[in-house]
Amino acid sequence: MAGEPEPRQTKNHEEEDTFGGKGFAENDPEGLIPRSKSMPECVTRVPWLLLLLISLGVFVLMLAILVQVSRIRGYPQGQTLDQQGSSSLDAVPHEQTHSSLEQIQQQLTQINASLAGLCRPCPWDWELFQRSCYLFSRTLGSWEASASSCQALGAYLVIINSVEEQRFLKYWHIRKNQLTWIGLSDHRREGSWHWVDDSPIQLSFWGEGEPNNEGDEDCVELGEDKWNDRRCTANNFWVCEQPWAPCPGH
Repeated sequence: MAGEPEPRQTKNHEEEDTFGGKGFAENDPEGLIPRSKSMPECVTRVPWLLLLLISLGVFVLMLAILVQVSRIRGYPQGQTLDQQGSSSLDAVPHEQTHSSLEQIQQQLTQINASLAGLCRPCPWDWELFQRSCYLFSRTLGSWEASASSCQALGAYLVIINSVEEQRFLKYWHIRKNQLTWIGLSDHRREGSWHWVDDSPIQLSFWGEGEPNNEGDEDCVELGEDKWNDRRCTANNFWVCEQPWAPCPGH
C-alpha cells in the first residue's frame, strides 16, 4: 500500500544473488519443504559433459550391438552333419542368439538407469515443490516486467492454489526477507481479482485491512505469509512457476 516501506535490501550481496542454494531445509523444522538443492554455477557445466560422454558411450554400445546382431544373422541356415550324422551344430546359433539378446537387454537396462539418474524434473536453479518448478528472481522489476520475464521463460508469475504452496513461498520470504510479486491483479476491473491465467481467485491470504486500493493499488505482493495490494509500477522481486517434467518411471 502507499507509504509502506520499500523492500529491505539484503546486506550480503552474495546472499541476495543466490538462487535456491540450500533450498528451504534450514527454515523447515516440520519437514514441509522438499529437499531440492541448486548446484553452484561452476558445476552446472559438468552434467553437459557427462551427457556428452554418455551419448558417445551409447553410440559405441549400439554400434557394437548392431555388429553382434549382424553376426548372429550371418549364421548359415543349414549346417553340415558330422560323421555320426548328428546335427548338433544346428543348436549353436539358437543358444548364441538367446545369450546375445540377454546381454543386449542388460545393457539397455543399464543405459536407462544411467539416463534416469541424470534426469531433472526442473531446470537448473529452479526449486521443485509438488510437481511445480519455481524460479526466484535475482533482480527487481515492476509487476508487468516480472510477468513478461516469466513468460519469456515459458512460465508465469506464481499462482497460489493451496495452503501448502503459500507456506512454501513463506519460507522463501523468511530466508530472503524480500517482497515478491505474485500473479494476481485487478488491473482489468477494480475489485475483480484474477490470476495471470485469467482464473478467478479461490483462496486468499490477505493481510489485515487488505486489499485497500490505497493509491490505485492493482497488483499483489507477498510479504512473509500475507498478501498486500500495491501499485503495479513498484519494484519487487518476483517468483515464476511452471509445471515439472517428470523423469522416466515417475
